Amino acid sequence: MRNKNGGIRTRFEDAWLLDGVRTPFVDYRGDLSPVSPIDLGIKVAREVISRTGVDAADVDTTIAGCMAPGSFDFFVTPRHIGLYAGVPIERPAHLVQRICGTGIEVLSQAADLVSSGRAELVLSVGTESMSRNPVAAFEHRNGFSLGQVKFYDFLLEALLDPAGPCTMGDTAENLAKKYGITREVTDAYASRSFERAIKARDEGFLAGEIVEITNEEFALDGYVSRGIKLGRKVDAVSNDSHIRPSPIDILSKIRPSFGGVQTGGNSSAIVDGAAGALVGSRAYADSNKIEPLARLHVGASVGVPPEIMGFGPAPAIRAVLEESGMSLDQIDLIEINEAFGAQVLACARDLGLDENKLNVNGGSIAIGHPLAATGIRITTTLARELKRSGKRFGIASACIGGGQGIAMLIENPEAAS
Repeated sequence: MRNKNGGIRTRFEDAWLLDGVRTPFVDYRGDLSPVSPIDLGIKVAREVISRTGVDAADVDTTIAGCMAPGSFDFFVTPRHIGLYAGVPIERPAHLVQRICGTGIEVLSQAADLVSSGRAELVLSVGTESMSRNPVAAFEHRNGFSLGQVKFYDFLLEALLDPAGPCTMGDTAENLAKKYGITREVTDAYASRSFERAIKARDEGFLAGEIVEITNEEFALDGYVSRGIKLGRKVDAVSNDSHIRPSPIDILSKIRPSFGGVQTGGNSSAIVDGAAGALVGSRAYADSNKIEPLARLHVGASVGVPPEIMGFGPAPAIRAVLEESGMSLDQIDLIEINEAFGAQVLACARDLGLDENKLNVNGGSIAIGHPLAATGIRITTTLARELKRSGKRFGIASACIGGGQGIAMLIENPEAAS
């Protein structure tokens, strides 16, 4: 739905998150670095199909998100994820790119297809290998002058928005100044994110959404096999690697990364990983005896000034609330992707958000942020926590480089009855 104040809002009349799963999120250049993001995506796709017990032949389309090429065959990312997960060859697939909002955008597009009746079951995947982000040469196809060789590091230089010009970290610093957010407050928030993630891990909550990664072949009848091959002496990867005790006194000793409050300790962790989900109609869920994880109600995307891109979740959340006719105090839990500590705090302050409702199992500062996978991860985690706690409504949201925000309202069907 078009809104006169800007942005796009979509109300989903019949869209359900049947289940979701993810790989462990593993630190940059760690145990998942040898693996193509396509194969990580295939793994979670196969796993979510297996967990729900659906027939892959029922999938009408595959929607996959991936930001940076992690292998030479990047162009076939969504197609290979679908095919090697068992989706019939005549079913289409397409790629989504909305930077840090990609995962939520994947779910939004899936929900729209299902709600409109154009699909009954959609395979939804976000995958990213930050370790395999390329070093690229864009100007060299036509030759170059002596001494004018220029290579670009995707992982570093993609953080620059030349419109500003400013880096993504600079946008967090701009919000810190605007909202009076200090280094001490930012470190305290980050320490709490780690504490909550440690608790969620130790209680076994996070394990419920993680599939172990091992060396594995993905066969496809009549075609060349794909697969996962881990590094030497690595037989399996089972756990998130970045979650660790991070008290404030340790975080306070880390040098600023952008000349202000943000550091490597209170910003999102650079990790590799993938997340997958199935979105279907209620009729499909009932006919296959699946109790959905969540109902997907409303999605919204908005634009904000590029120099404060991290502020995007605040107006996106407001748009979702307005479209649904709800108020913030009716929302039990909220996920705001932790791109940067100051950015999340700025959104929370602007919304007047009760931080006891915010990222209750930790966020990307502790768990990590594989760009395209994060939105599916936080939506799945949110849905699982609503079920665990018996709460009803939640909103998942993320800021987006270039100046955007995205959010989705979900409901625990068990609490609605």
